Amino acid sequence: MNVQNAAIQILQDTGRPLHAKEIAERIIEAGLWSSDGKTPEATVSARLYTDIKKHGDQSTFVKVAPQTFFLRDVQIVAVCDAKEPKLKNVNPTVNSKENQNSRHCLSFLDAAEKVLDQFGNRNSMHYRKITDKAINQGWLNTSGKTPEATMNAQLVTELKRAKASGEPGRFVRTSPGYYSLVKGMGTGLPYQISKHNREIRKKLLSQLMGLSPAQFEELVGQLLAEMGFESIEVTKYGNDGGIDVRGTMLISDVVRIKMAVQAKRWKRNIQSPTVQQVRGSLGVHEQGLIISTSDFSTGAIKEANQPDKTPVGLMNGEQLVTLLMEYNIGVRRMSHDLFELEEQPIEKGDI
Repeated sequence: MNVQNAAIQILQDTGRPLHAKEIAERIIEAGLWSSDGKTPEATVSARLYTDIKKHGDQSTFVKVAPQTFFLRDVQIVAVCDAKEPKLKNVNPTVNSKENQNSRHCLSFLDAAEKVLDQFGNRNSMHYRKITDKAINQGWLNTSGKTPEATMNAQLVTELKRAKASGEPGRFVRTSPGYYSLVKGMGTGLPYQISKHNREIRKKLLSQLMGLSPAQFEELVGQLLAEMGFESIEVTKYGNDGGIDVRGTMLISDVVRIKMAVQAKRWKRNIQSPTVQQVRGSLGVHEQGLIISTSDFSTGAIKEANQPDKTPVGLMNGEQLVTLLMEYNIGVRRMSHDLFELEEQPIEKGDI
């Protein structure tokens, strides 16, 4: 079994994100994969990260934190009547008896959102109650022994991811263990913060459009540096042959991947010829990346993910803004201490 398939099995069994080191330890212990190298976790991290870069949104995996991976939500399974979860591979056009009669499970986060939306009544719920409701309603199926702990871990991870990037997010933690939906907070502080950050995202993207092509290329170089790239070189503007920035992506101080980046400060969507141009400009052992303020056409996405060609990663405007806010480029992160009463009031006997 290769690393990717072994990781899928381990992540399905645990039902939660795992660090590359823990994935490596578990797949070796289970006899699913073996390695003669001294750093098997580096091999696992590199293989999963490469899968994500190569297949983009079609990858089975998603990185939720540095060197921490999980199965992409839309592909985590699936039929609630099954004893074990499996990867989604259902053709919606096939009216099979199984598709008609089976209830489909949701990911932990999607199940939590549905529970809070239908049973929260704009109030917060404890993660244990959220988990119980999701399972009882048939929205969640997991082989894990502690689904409540998995639910809480995923909610915490989601909150951290949203906070780091300044994204609105779906959830808010009202007190330890209690969660609510941002959209249900009305005019409360979490809702106002979410609304404010959405406006900041729009303004930041608008500022990017006001940069000159040379300034935008320098900004991309700065972002790559903050992300941990090494040997970054912004090519001379107007004489780049389609490549604007070159650098080396470093993984665990072990794996080095040469990257050639094209920066597009465009309003219109990127088409497939641009992807072909970048691929044709790659040097030996280089992988391509296109960073755009706009988005990518279906043809461009298909061309970038051609299995028999050198992979070209695609980063659209929303993803770019997310990373800029995560690394505090063009924004200033404000922090305030906010106190709230616990869900359970203090009783006289507790004092």
